[in-house]
Amino acid sequence: MFGFALLMSALSAAQGPVPSAGNGSTIFRVAGVVLSKTDSRPLAGARVVLRDVRNPGRFESVVTAEDGKFAFVDVPAGKYGLEGAKRAFITGFYDQHDEFSTAIVTGAGFDTENLVLKLAPQAVIAGRVVDEAGEPVRHASVSLYAENRLEGIERIERTGEAQTDDLGAYEFSSLMPRTYFLSVQARPWYAVHLPSTAEGSGTDGQAAITTDHSLDVAYPLTYYSDATDADSATPVPIGGGERLQIDFRLNPVPALRMRFKVPGDNKQGFAFPQFEQSSFDGTSWVQHDGANMISPGVVEITGIPAGRYNVRFQGSAAGEGLRMNDVEVSKDGEQIDATAAEPLGTVKISVQIAGEPTPAGVSVGLRSKVRTISAWKRLDEKGQAELEHVQAGRYQVMIGGARKPYFVSRISAEGAEVVGHTVVVGAGSTPSILVTAVGGSVEVQGIAKRGDKPIAGAMVVLVPANPEGNRDLFRRDQSDQDGTFTLRNVVPGSYTVVAIEGGWDLNWSEPGIIAVYAKHGQTIDIGSDKPVNLPRPVEVQPK
Repeated sequence: MFGFALLMSALSAAQGPVPSAGNGSTIFRVAGVVLSKTDSRPLAGARVVLRDVRNPGRFESVVTAEDGKFAFVDVPAGKYGLEGAKRAFITGFYDQHDEFSTAIVTGAGFDTENLVLKLAPQAVIAGRVVDEAGEPVRHASVSLYAENRLEGIERIERTGEAQTDDLGAYEFSSLMPRTYFLSVQARPWYAVHLPSTAEGSGTDGQAAITTDHSLDVAYPLTYYSDATDADSATPVPIGGGERLQIDFRLNPVPALRMRFKVPGDNKQGFAFPQFEQSSFDGTSWVQHDGANMISPGVVEITGIPAGRYNVRFQGSAAGEGLRMNDVEVSKDGEQIDATAAEPLGTVKISVQIAGEPTPAGVSVGLRSKVRTISAWKRLDEKGQAELEHVQAGRYQVMIGGARKPYFVSRISAEGAEVVGHTVVVGAGSTPSILVTAVGGSVEVQGIAKRGDKPIAGAMVVLVPANPEGNRDLFRRDQSDQDGTFTLRNVVPGSYTVVAIEGGWDLNWSEPGIIAVYAKHGQTIDIGSDKPVNLPRPVEVQPK
């Protein structure tokens, strides 16, 4: 029967496997110390959990002593996950990288007596947002961005939002030690953005602007420190246990009026613009003061600072929608002809599951090259969905939402180009896509070695035959103490398995990078849903 007990300090001298009373089997000890990841000081009072990998419901926990040490006794031979938690620290696992860790193996030849479990102290970023007079800016929206390589490419994406209080203060707590970026959006409390009047018109027929510009100002989207574009943002690296004060001082700039000649008429209405601005690997909606129809078919937007924007037009007059990318706003009162905007399309997707009826709850979506979900919708009872307002571009087809994991196996399309598991959608097109999906239930098991020695903690990557068009088929794991690994939810197909020591900061899904390692990997063909055991060890390569 599985069971553990806390080893008291008086028994800490006992070492090695201990014969189990009564049945002649062998039991083992799992012992070590919990340290702070930043300064290696022992952590007293940390809770350590030892959990059976094959039966997660079977576990035991202990609390570390004053010297940070812990121990479990009467541990049967097997494989176990080791987890540590302490107040003000990030919960962590043994030799953790991303969502992976190395499992402990109890058995002859494995050292489980001298384990070091490191926990990172939580970090905090806090600060104030003030205006040009040093007064607090209330209800400003502060965005937190972080570097992310979870999908094998380096991205910077939004990870948190905070609103300033009456003192202009904000805080992001319980942060992982890593590199962050910050931005803030706000509106001057005193700003006045009056629409153009109908008094006096120039030779171009446009209404003259008579508003007093002294209060017609706006705050641009501002990055730390004092930058108005993401490329110039200052990175904020923070270590475990640190508390950084990051303050913003916002400076107003003249607000501009933009006029758009939009499609529509008095019967069906007119299309109205919405602004967004590129922000690292995503976009941010831009606040403006409002939209006014100053003449039939001419919409005026007020309260916009100069910059480059993407503009989307919504409304029945715009059909599925219109979009203009990289519009430069620099001249007050400038008029842009939106009738030349790129139309958005509708993508019709039908899904069939190989060998079974399509289950309820399945959804499909499109994801852009920068990993942004552009559309997502649940299938109807016929296994179909229409994704609306789709911009021209190349997309990966996603499937999910069911209790069982499903993955794209094959794609065919009318009205769109297909490259692997991606489709190229044209402007204003209405392609029909047929997706054949399979339950990704295959497990690939193997062992990572260098020569005859098993290597623990190596990053193991399952590389599809066409990495560029099949990024969704990549799988990863981390080798355990005995060098073994399991790649789960694998879709039948052709792959190469590689093992890389110290490769956790690689852009491992970039075809040009992973190809270097795939040359020395092990190729496999998976043609059924049966588990696969690799015929020979995978040689661990240095980074």
